[in-house]
Amino acid sequence: MDIGIVSMRYAKALIEYAKGTGAEDRVYGELRMLERSFRKHPGLRDALDNPILKIKEKLALICTAAVGDGEVSREFSRFITLVLRNRREYYLQYIALTYLDLYRKLKHIGVGKLITAVPVSREVWERIRDSASTLLHARMELQTEVDPSIEGGFVFDINDFRLDASIATQLKRVKQQFIDKNRRIV
Repeated sequence: MDIGIVSMRYAKALIEYAKGTGAEDRVYGELRMLERSFRKHPGLRDALDNPILKIKEKLALICTAAVGDGEVSREFSRFITLVLRNRREYYLQYIALTYLDLYRKLKHIGVGKLITAVPVSREVWERIRDSASTLLHARMELQTEVDPSIEGGFVFDINDFRLDASIATQLKRVKQQFIDKNRRIV
């Protein structure tokens, strides 16, 4: 079965169930952390694909990845148990991503990522987030990343739009223009 179809069905079912119990915000936080755990720890997927691990062990692993030492919501626990019993753990990361997208659409939340060569202050971060929020007429989730390879300036991704004002990109453009100009002369 197609990954997109399976993940959409499960994510829609979970969001409807969580909305019905009023726990959609908490489940969102748990799935957000679980998705981060999948990205940071590739071995998590390998562990879930391991047929030797029992459902209880996989459930404990997923719960730890979602909340650490804290207590997971009843809705999250029941949903993960369903996924494991149906042997759909392979799709869990995709289900989490789909749920996050559905939740953000439901709650009018935009997602942005700011990449800079040096860390930005909290004040700058808040100004950028607030400006983007005003432009989108939505609440913003803004992530920051430090990447010295951009040499200066910034790269700002917001939903499906990218503004690249990095020094590295500007230098590449100048270099390309210089190369193009020299080709025309020869």
